[in-house]
Amino acid sequence: MKPGLILFVEDDPDDAHLTQRALRKAGVSHRIVHVTDGEAALHYLFPQAGEPPELPAVVFLDLKLPKVDGAEVLRRIRTTERTRRLPVVILTSSKERRDLDRCYDAGANSYVCKPIDVMGFQEAVRSLGLYWLLVNEGPPA
Repeated sequence: MKPGLILFVEDDPDDAHLTQRALRKAGVSHRIVHVTDGEAALHYLFPQAGEPPELPAVVFLDLKLPKVDGAEVLRRIRTTERTRRLPVVILTSSKERRDLDRCYDAGANSYVCKPIDVMGFQEAVRSLGLYWLLVNEGPPA
């Protein structure tokens, strides 16, 4: 598996726990940076001072977040040269067509509705982790 890290933006503690557990069970050994709101995600990606952090191999981004919603985080990611090609997967419970359209219009690489049942949720996350971290050929650094 390619080295790197995952930026995981999720405010629900149960979903965060299940996602991280599913990734570990799938053999994903990437470091996971977990933040619980959109503002923290932006502070991680665009620090006000010091060296910018290592870019993640992929961002798993919830849509409905406190402080700054996921769609705005995605929009900001796409506005800078350093982050514009960063793979971003929207991982949300929203099945609303306007959310789907808004995210793809803003440059999402994938939009995944969180399955309601635990087993389905774990399988979806396992598949996402394997695809985005093992199968997908990401953009050059």
